[in-house]
Amino acid sequence: MEIQYQTEGDIFDIQRFSLNDGPGIRTIVFLKGCPLSCWWCSNPESQRRRPVVMYNEAECLHCRRCESACKQHAVTFTEDGVRHFSDDICIGSGDCAAVCPSQALVMKGSRITVENLINELKKERSMFRRSGGGVTLSGGDPLMQIDFAVELLKACKAQGWNTAIETECCAERENILRAVPYIDHIMVDIKHMDEEKHRIFTGVSNRLILDNIRAVAAFSPITIRVPVIPHVNNTEKEIGDIARFAAALPNVQCVNLLPYHSLGENKYKMLGREYKMNRLSAKSLDNEALEKYRSLVEQAGVPCRIGDES
Repeated sequence: MEIQYQTEGDIFDIQRFSLNDGPGIRTIVFLKGCPLSCWWCSNPESQRRRPVVMYNEAECLHCRRCESACKQHAVTFTEDGVRHFSDDICIGSGDCAAVCPSQALVMKGSRITVENLINELKKERSMFRRSGGGVTLSGGDPLMQIDFAVELLKACKAQGWNTAIETECCAERENILRAVPYIDHIMVDIKHMDEEKHRIFTGVSNRLILDNIRAVAAFSPITIRVPVIPHVNNTEKEIGDIARFAAALPNVQCVNLLPYHSLGENKYKMLGREYKMNRLSAKSLDNEALEKYRSLVEQAGVPCRIGDES
């Protein structure tokens, strides 16, 4: 198996000691870029492939160094010191963050080679071996960086590590099938079975997603993850539709219902974006609120997990 170790990709985080994203104890690598723009996304800094700047107003000294450093004029201040940021013209150069004396500006996103990332992941190799864990690629959606994702998965398999991926399956079929031989487990999100509702709340149709899930399920064990969102899919009919779709697929290990939370709301403020869930006055859910759906999923013939239960 030939591996291109100098292939580069863009990541924004590495999370260690995860217990909920595949078997054993895992390290999650978060890749930049996502084809969806879900209203409730808790990692909005992942959606764009380029690096993004997050602004913590509480730490800002209003020294205006960022304004002077930004060649795109994405940052401006009014005469009375109010900061304005134009996300549309920011190119993520990081010039503003580099001159910020209080670290009120933080860059999210950095480029790394497969070789350097594998060397970083090797720090946990004994933990992977003892726990039966491994590496999970998340995002964003790793399939948005298919060349990097495939080479990274191949490199992980060369180390003998278990591999998993969290994906929307919103990509060209041939790209997904390039990655499948190097993945031990696929976790795929289904937001809604209704195409129009899916388009409203995620920005894209679900046709390609559902077709790809049908194809992928023929090759790999999969977990169907369902973020349960108030006013979006939080009804017996909508969860039942997803459960019946899952039951018709081979290799589905379970449907994992994930309660909505608004923990990512502050990130939108830091990015200068609207948190659209506020339009719905949505309240966070807990595991107990989803118990009413467990029997519904199981009656369809699929095991059900709620939240982070094992």
